[in-house]
Amino acid sequence: MEVPIGTVIAVNGKGGTGKSSISALLVAHIIEKKLGSVLAIDADPNSCLADDLGVARPETIVGICEEVSKNLSRIPAGITKDRFIEMRVQEAINEAKGFDLLVMGRPEGPGCYCYVNNLLRGIIGKITKNYDFVIIDNAAGMEHISRRTTGEMNKLLVVSDYSIPGVRSAHRIYELAKELGIKISGAYLVINKVSGPLAPLTAEIVNTGLEVAGSIPYDEEVVDWNVSNKPIFDFYDETIRTGIEEIFNNLMASAGGLGT
Repeated sequence: MEVPIGTVIAVNGKGGTGKSSISALLVAHIIEKKLGSVLAIDADPNSCLADDLGVARPETIVGICEEVSKNLSRIPAGITKDRFIEMRVQEAINEAKGFDLLVMGRPEGPGCYCYVNNLLRGIIGKITKNYDFVIIDNAAGMEHISRRTTGEMNKLLVVSDYSIPGVRSAHRIYELAKELGIKISGAYLVINKVSGPLAPLTAEIVNTGLEVAGSIPYDEEVVDWNVSNKPIFDFYDETIRTGIEEIFNNLMASAGGLGT
């Protein structure tokens, strides 16, 4: 499958929908199928993606900002603090087996949060051209959409659980993206943890305006994996992997759009 260089897939959804697991599974699928280079970005202050991908104690953007701020005298002459932090962040991208990882970390206060968000947005804009795929695991809800942390993206993938509130939350995330005028070439919905027919959710799904990329069934093996503290690469479930492959293929095959 031929894909554009720098395909950015931003994964969002309310807390508990499994967006970090979906993000990790997408990374695993790209690696397993040898579809190209991939950068995984954990943009959720409550970092889970690094654990899911088996990267222990990764260096974070927040950690770098704090380190530089405490050692301003070490900034080379002629380089601004912001530029030096940006250089340090790019140097600190965690190189793992088959993928690279960038972790935002947990800012200590509102001012720091805004600063790190702006820094992350700028970095994403510069480094996406270096990878075939960039998978961004965003904070639960609409935080990063409202702050425009992800900037321009090729694909917005909103994850809902098997519930009407979950689908309605996905709708609100999509509506906010449209209101903010964020440039997105495709916007999609995934229903995760499906434990019954989708028919009861059909009207709500249609109302979102999102294109359905696929669904993932509820699976006790996923529950066991979530409490095992093992990386996604040690997890294998044929049904889940088939579902992720379908979702990925639908993301790549359809133009989608924000409909604005």
